[in-house]
Amino acid sequence: MADTRIAAETRTEFGKGAARRTRRAGKVPAVLYGHGTDPVHLSFDTVEFAAVLRENGRNALLTITGLEGQPPMALAKSIVRDPIKGFFEHVDLVLVRRGEKVQVDVRLVLMGDAASGTLVFQNEDTLTIEADATNIPEEIPVVIEDAEIGTQINAGDIRLPDGAELVTDADILVVNVTEAPTEEAMEEEIDAEGAGVEEDASEDEAAETGESSEAASGDGSGEGAEASSADES
Repeated sequence: MADTRIAAETRTEFGKGAARRTRRAGKVPAVLYGHGTDPVHLSFDTVEFAAVLRENGRNALLTITGLEGQPPMALAKSIVRDPIKGFFEHVDLVLVRRGEKVQVDVRLVLMGDAASGTLVFQNEDTLTIEADATNIPEEIPVVIEDAEIGTQINAGDIRLPDGAELVTDADILVVNVTEAPTEEAMEEEIDAEGAGVEEDASEDEAAETGESSEAASGDGSGEGAEASSADES
């Protein structure tokens, strides 16, 4: 993965209020730390930062310009976005050096089509690997071309890029190929789910039932009262 240059500005105000003002100004608040250095509070242009992620992925190796001294290299350790509106709330960056090994989560991409009559389940979306900071893959392909029913691919079965080492448990199931259900089986399942389901009585039916119960209760009470009076007399 090639280095991606992005300009930053240092921040002198901290806290939630300062972060909100930074976002209103069209910038992303960030913190750069690592290798025993003091944290540096930064901000990136929101449009530029979004473009970097869109074009290079969240594991892009960033060369940060606009600061004093030699432009540092960093990886995004954490990217926090608003769960509803989606804007960038905050970014944590960790310093890296050339030749340094880092652990990152890399996206898995299924390649090819499994055999006819199969259903493919992907249980894991990413693998955690250790790789050179300057050679992090954007994605890891998982080949399922012509995979037959019963095929299972564990994390340890996946070929990694040269120089990368698997950190995820090798025995974790990533892909499971099963038999696709037939149309008849799906119809039977739908019928089975619908069997025994009773519709709720309508309000009119419930009201009529209630009135009938009250009438029956009233008639019984009257007869009982008359019989009691006759006995007493």
